[in-house]
Amino acid sequence: QVQLVESGGGSVQAGGSLRLSCAASGGTERRYCMAWFRQAPGKEREGIAGLDKDGGTTYADSVKGRFTISKDNVKNTLYLQMNSLKPEDTAMYYCAAKGTYYCTDLRSRLFDYWGQGTQVTVSS
Repeated sequence: QVQLVESGGGSVQAGGSLRLSCAASGGTERRYCMAWFRQAPGKEREGIAGLDKDGGTTYADSVKGRFTISKDNVKNTLYLQMNSLKPEDTAMYYCAAKGTYYCTDLRSRLFDYWGQGTQVTVSS
């Protein structure tokens, strides 16, 4: 069992930055690759960034070049650095984990564990 707790969301103006954190616990979290998702009202949940266990990364085109996923293995914490934020980035952001080495496939149904989400609101 893996527990995931996100933090760091908030309100920011367009062009600004935020860093989201996801603290992982449960004793077996090191077996899982991790990713970030987001869901805007009325839209499907979208996988935006994945981190493989060897450090490889995958990004959705919508965030490529603006967002960076990383992990502190000592703290067991996943991060999402978000720069040049746009109003269309407004959504609930979730971290997730699945029991595979690679997180290149960001379909939400493949992920086993989810956090409760943190809200990001970007105003124009």
